[in-house]
Amino acid sequence: MTDPTLDAAQPYMGALAAELQKNGAVRSPQWAEAFARVPRHVFVPEWYEQETNERGITVWRRHHAATADDQLAKVYRDTTLVTTLDPETAEQVDDTAWTGIPTSSSTLPSLMAGMLEELTVQDGHRVLEVGTGTGYNAALLCARLGDRAVYSVDVDPALVQAAQQRLGEIGYAPQLAAADGQTGHPDGGPFDRIIATCSVPAIPPAWIEQTKPGSVIHTDIALGIEGGLVRLALDEDTRARGRFTNTTGRFMAARNEARVYPRRQSPTAAPEAGTRPTPVTGRDIQANYPFRLLLAFHLAETRFVYHLDDAGTTSFQLQHSDGSWARAPLAGDDIGLMTYGGNGDLWRQVEDAWQWWNDAGRPAQDQFGYVREPDGHASVWHIPDGRRWELTPAASAQHKPE
Repeated sequence: MTDPTLDAAQPYMGALAAELQKNGAVRSPQWAEAFARVPRHVFVPEWYEQETNERGITVWRRHHAATADDQLAKVYRDTTLVTTLDPETAEQVDDTAWTGIPTSSSTLPSLMAGMLEELTVQDGHRVLEVGTGTGYNAALLCARLGDRAVYSVDVDPALVQAAQQRLGEIGYAPQLAAADGQTGHPDGGPFDRIIATCSVPAIPPAWIEQTKPGSVIHTDIALGIEGGLVRLALDEDTRARGRFTNTTGRFMAARNEARVYPRRQSPTAAPEAGTRPTPVTGRDIQANYPFRLLLAFHLAETRFVYHLDDAGTTSFQLQHSDGSWARAPLAGDDIGLMTYGGNGDLWRQVEDAWQWWNDAGRPAQDQFGYVREPDGHASVWHIPDGRRWELTPAASAQHKPE
């Protein structure tokens, strides 16, 4: 290690490891040592923080890592640092600020630590990381398992090249590749563990092909309205089965192209059809992550956005692929009302799910299991009582005992 900033960063590296142990994200001495040894600032020489500039525009302000204590302290915060913006949407508005959509980041360290702990690696395991990004997570894996055991893939060749250089600067040489991580690693498996720092709508077939019975897959499943981290174990029949984890967090969606997210075509919104009282407020939905996850089980082909009306009121809005929509304000005198367009059944399903969730004792996300069958079909179930929701080929209201 020849980087002159390493000595200055040592206290911050140790402080981050201690903070992660204190908050319970790091639970083993091996991962505590890895976080204390791997310098995050080497992998995040610059990053972007969102702010509103003097013209009232929301921008991403660029910051640079340096030996100065204040800058090093910022890098070693337990926070996600955005590192790359989509060039198709990025527009420079002043010397150090851009608008645009983030495409890569250095993940929240406590989220990384929680996932690494839940991966339950052991000496000798071969691990595939999907989403190299800055290379920081690959470095942590190398510190724990050694270079030869770590494989990492990212769709962006420039990110892979930069990560490889930074890893080399501090003495690590994992097997990196520039490719669509949804197709696995070009060198193939089998891998004992796969960890993905991007979200996918379903477990890709290649991940099953590059694992083996007993392997573990840890990834973020995106289900429309919401999604979450699942830890799945592969059985002898190539069935991947497990549950949503205690660790919560969401990742940017996996991309097929290196730099750009595909444009999503939005359906034409149905005209407004009415307003009525509802027992489920937008604030209820916003405040309860496990309930949003449950809504994703119920409502296939539905997504949510925050809607801002002409009066400045922000609402939680559901949008179905057929153009139907329903929304409820997050504050104000009308918080107990919902407004809808098109199919009025959309919000009734929200109310039915709300009643079930409350009657069931408001189960947390780790009370829901997830299984990917050998044919690719996926479903989830409420572990205590076995109530099941089919996810593919389409979610439905069918419920079967587990």
